[in-house]
Amino acid sequence: MQLTLEFGGGLELLCESVKIHKVNVDLPDGADNLNMKHLLSWVRTNLIKERPEMFIKGDTVRPGVLVLVNDCDWELSGQLDTTIEEKDVVVFISTLHGG
Repeated sequence: MQLTLEFGGGLELLCESVKIHKVNVDLPDGADNLNMKHLLSWVRTNLIKERPEMFIKGDTVRPGVLVLVNDCDWELSGQLDTTIEEKDVVVFISTLHGG
């Protein structure tokens, strides 16, 4: 499944400073669709190169990370249960800044 994943607000530093990733994600074994829980696991394994604890806490994103699926806040679409479809754009933005 072809997806575009974007990282901002400093999260790109965890992915070798690359903000936009065009990726091909396989469906989990036995799954009919891809959801955010599976996608987050894939991102942690395949894209995060350092300090995954700054992005993931347990099986979800850390507090302070805004997640948008096709410009819609994932909290409105089911969070971890949000179904991801071909060519979706998923954006991760850290809202936590030093000051």
